[in-house]
Amino acid sequence: MIEAVRRQLPLFALLAALAPLAVALGAQYLGGLQPCPLCVWQRYPYVVAALLAAIAWWAGTRSKNARAERALLLLTALAFLVSAGIAVFHVGVEHKWWEGTAGCVGSIDFSGMTVEEMAAALEATPPARCDEVAWSFLGLSMAGFNAIYGGAAAILLALLTTGRRSAP
Repeated sequence: MIEAVRRQLPLFALLAALAPLAVALGAQYLGGLQPCPLCVWQRYPYVVAALLAAIAWWAGTRSKNARAERALLLLTALAFLVSAGIAVFHVGVEHKWWEGTAGCVGSIDFSGMTVEEMAAALEATPPARCDEVAWSFLGLSMAGFNAIYGGAAAILLALLTTGRRSAP
């Protein structure tokens, strides 16, 4: 079973990178959860990971370059780890352990607006704040789940990549 996974590791890495993006976009567009800036930042490394995994798949299947495939998979693992790191920072902001970034207080630019326009803007799109948990399950926010997922995916991918034996 492990050898079958190792042979298809770039494809599994690609799916592992696309899964959290699908969950985040589903929560946003189907569930109505508006992302805060840190939520959006956590998505970027998964986009990078998906691209790296797709290139690793190409390198392994088309060009048969195992060395390039391994290097790309390790970079993919690093991208997972970056998303996990941003998620850990986000969890700290949610728990008020430290302050978030300047963009974490809301996403509406009120400059030049009248009071009526400001009220209308707040009603239409309330700003998503990084220090408020919009959704949680078993005491973990989406950022908490992403920290666990991204960290576990990074470790697993790195272990499977470095422990990989060459194909006959």
